[in-house]
Amino acid sequence: MTVFDNLAGQDAAIAVLTRAAEAARTGTVGMAQSWLFTGPPGSGRSTAATAFAAALQCTGVEIGCGECEGCSLVMAGSHPDVETLASEVTTISVASVRELVSRAQATPTLGAWRVLIVKEADRMLERTTNVLLKAIEEPPPRTVWILCTPSPRDVLATIRSRCRGLNLVIPSAEKVAALLVRRDGIDPERALIAARAAQSHVGAAKALATDPEVRERREQNLRSAYGVRTTGDAIIAAKALVDRAETQAKSTGSGRGEKEEAELRRTLGLSPDERVPPQMQGQFRAIAEAAKKRETRQKRDALDRALIDLLSFYRDVLVVQLDAGTELVNPDFEAEIGEIADSIVPVKTIETLDEISLARERIGANVAPLLAVEAMMVSFRR
Repeated sequence: MTVFDNLAGQDAAIAVLTRAAEAARTGTVGMAQSWLFTGPPGSGRSTAATAFAAALQCTGVEIGCGECEGCSLVMAGSHPDVETLASEVTTISVASVRELVSRAQATPTLGAWRVLIVKEADRMLERTTNVLLKAIEEPPPRTVWILCTPSPRDVLATIRSRCRGLNLVIPSAEKVAALLVRRDGIDPERALIAARAAQSHVGAAKALATDPEVRERREQNLRSAYGVRTTGDAIIAAKALVDRAETQAKSTGSGRGEKEEAELRRTLGLSPDERVPPQMQGQFRAIAEAAKKRETRQKRDALDRALIDLLSFYRDVLVVQLDAGTELVNPDFEAEIGEIADSIVPVKTIETLDEISLARERIGANVAPLLAVEAMMVSFRR
């Protein structure tokens, strides 16, 4: 199994990355040292970046063999010459980028290249991007930068012009299902249903296929849309959807903030119940603020996933209304989809899709999630 086997339906991208890694190994052709990986959520940008990093560090006969020490360490996330910057909050800080740029100057210690991966580069503000600009324009001889973002437009034009672009596509549900069967041993039928419901997002499909809680949340979110008849129903359904997202965000955090505080107390020699001295309180406030920002990000991500599920639901309603002949994303809700399709006109369905998209935009722009979801749910009334 090679390092590229986790990329479902990305044959063209794999070919490009394999040729680049071969050029890097042989030195016969100059290889781009700054890359911009783009593609919609679920296309596998981060997976492709990690696989490319492994291929660059590969020492096996086949590029990206997946078995040599270089490949194994990169795929396990423990290679000393491969670093990944991923934001757990809403934006990537200037300080974290400056630190990464500083470390990029070091020569490789174990592998052939020093690889710096910035996930979600679209979360960098303009001033943060400017810190990175010089580093990717003139990287050290054995350094490779990989920036990942949904669209080339999500980064400044000055960044785009200095990177080689690689666009990834959303794979078919069948290819995602085949990957889940081959890699994770999931039942083929369950894998295909999950892949369709996740709209070919590999991570979401795996979660739907293997985690009962994830499946239950999806079903509750879709049933909340189906059950809205009045404004009162809409308000209740909105509160329930936001509460589920908050519960998911808290469970994802798993008390990390408390663990970090306990570790800081141990480091500073403070007992669990001892009062924090004034000169140390700033460190504890920083931990609390970071935990709050992580929870906000996790809540937004959970809400966005729920809204994407609702988009797919009303997309199916429109497919039925227009007799488009394409497969439903949510065949397990075929009866409910058919009932709504009979009770409203296509124009109303399109307006509802627009309202869901608007709710996503509002939440991304820091509108109170409950207000945004309530306004959206009111549009579901039949």
